[in-house]
Amino acid sequence: MGELKIIYQDEHYVAVDKPAGMLVHRTRISEDTQFVLQRLRDQVGRRVYPVHRLDRPTSGVLVFGLDSDAARRLVGLFEQRLVTKRYLAVVRGYINEAARIDYPLQEETGRAHQQAVTEYRRLATVELPFPVGRYATARYSLVEVLPETGRMHQIRKHMKHIFHPIVGDTTHGDGKHNQLFRDEYGVYRLLLMATDLGFVHPYSGTQLSLHAQPDGELTQLFARFGWESEGLN
Repeated sequence: MGELKIIYQDEHYVAVDKPAGMLVHRTRISEDTQFVLQRLRDQVGRRVYPVHRLDRPTSGVLVFGLDSDAARRLVGLFEQRLVTKRYLAVVRGYINEAARIDYPLQEETGRAHQQAVTEYRRLATVELPFPVGRYATARYSLVEVLPETGRMHQIRKHMKHIFHPIVGDTTHGDGKHNQLFRDEYGVYRLLLMATDLGFVHPYSGTQLSLHAQPDGELTQLFARFGWESEGLN
């Protein structure tokens, strides 16, 4: 496999465009052999420290500290909700134009539910001439998602909660729609991407805005739906 795409690096931090389907770091239950943390460490020739997470199937902006103090400072900004996050998602159905989802989530069985808040804005829609279930056509929306909190699988769970699951979500999604995208478009991935991350640099005090462009597979799909100019910049 090729090198990870580095979208930002200074003496304190390095940010990459995480590929869809890759775990951030090794886990006891995974049989994977490729991980972002290990590959990035080898690529930059030094140890890197995780700051936040992206689900395995989610692509996009992922930041690491280059030392423990840098990581600790940025983790603090995440905990204080001083980091802005923007995602793009393709969801089932024609979603409302915009809304704020305030729905507590349980990260692990047996643990208390925690506050979880997600805002979203619809960018575009498409109706496809394929029957799914009892409907003669299939409708989808391109959505800009702005999570205020960072619970596990938050965006995926919130979209399921409002009956607009993300296409390609094999845990919280709709299998019939996932299958349509596999059969008609050869898309096997979760259609969720972390496009932007913004925060005040803990050392320089300057505003840092990190951006990842949709990859070739997403760009081609969006073009087929007439979404070339929607939410891509």
